[in-house]
Amino acid sequence: MSVKAAFARVLKIARSTGLPEITEGISYGTPSLKLRKKFLARIKDDDTLVVMCPLEEKAFLLQADDEVFFETPHYHGYPAILLRLQKAGDAAIAGRIAQAWRMQAPKKLLEQQAG
Repeated sequence: MSVKAAFARVLKIARSTGLPEITEGISYGTPSLKLRKKFLARIKDDDTLVVMCPLEEKAFLLQADDEVFFETPHYHGYPAILLRLQKAGDAAIAGRIAQAWRMQAPKKLLEQQAG
């Protein structure tokens, strides 16, 4: 799968969540998703998605499913997790994007969504 095809899949999944104000952008030269200019996720390469993730969840995910989730030394201690796109189902990707959205959303937008 190419980077372009990988991002097309991620974008389609992000849109399927129905979460507002997710936009396309560029981060570190690769396609990304943002919420009001705040980073949500980006394509690292043709099989890797970097997605914001609370540190406490990151440790759990790394132990729970190391086939899908992983980290490199660069991301150690940073609230983002790496996800293998070829191993991850659409629901897992949607869930991680939704969690990243909740991490980055302003309080007022969170309240509107909870509505």
